[in-house]
Amino acid sequence: MKVEKNLVLEKEGKKPILLDVHYQKTNHLKPTVIFCHGFKGYKDWGAWHLVAEAFSKAGFFFVKFNFSHNGGTKEQPIDFPDLDAFSENNYTKELDDLDRVIEFITTSNSFSEEINKEEISLIGHSRGGGIVLIKSEENPIIKNVITWAGVSDYKARFMEQSETFKEWKKSGVTYIVNGRTNQNMPLGFQFYQDFKENESRLTIHRAVKELQIPYLIIHGENDLTVTLKEAQLLKQWSTKSSFKVIENGDHVFGAMHPWQQKELPKDLETATKDTIKFLKESYD
Repeated sequence: MKVEKNLVLEKEGKKPILLDVHYQKTNHLKPTVIFCHGFKGYKDWGAWHLVAEAFSKAGFFFVKFNFSHNGGTKEQPIDFPDLDAFSENNYTKELDDLDRVIEFITTSNSFSEEINKEEISLIGHSRGGGIVLIKSEENPIIKNVITWAGVSDYKARFMEQSETFKEWKKSGVTYIVNGRTNQNMPLGFQFYQDFKENESRLTIHRAVKELQIPYLIIHGENDLTVTLKEAQLLKQWSTKSSFKVIENGDHVFGAMHPWQQKELPKDLETATKDTIKFLKESYD
């Protein structure tokens, strides 16, 4: 298996994107899967590398990347040394980042003998689920979309009537505690302002109702971060979706960081196998 880590996508006026690719070098064109991490996430979290390995062994070209403003840097892609960038992140930046990754994958000569540019699918975890749904609706190159513990509503998460929101608006910044690194991670009020300026585009309900491609929803029954109700709403809105509930599953399907075992946790293995089956059936 071929693994190329921390490829750097540069673009003038933009922060760099770090990207990993996993594939078996066969000189035969393979369907491509692009994986998008969630809030406070990154491509090297937990067992994502084992997910990438499983897809590669199953015959896919697998791509995972860090959003440009996730707080990591080229030198430190796992931790969050660039809190200024984190504070400046928003949904439209993440959609633009995903566009840059898709453009790289479909135009790069480096992998032209390995990638089937007509068979590109997106997987999004948690907040990344909303990103892949919106992008799949607006970019006709995407053939399938999968959400793992995906969110159904960005607007509701702002809790606009709460005291916390009012303080955020007044001060211009709020802080989110990162339990792993013990950092108080700043989030600028521009995040909300950007949402309001692009609210129609960023409404997941709209995107899902307009989706015209196969869609797989996978969710843990006991997800306390993004409840099962959100997955049920996504299913309700979609006319072309398949729905899989993982019994007793949590938000990360049994994984944690660091993940030092050589095998996937049972629930994440189930999610991975079900996704591979879904994609293979869609391409048959």
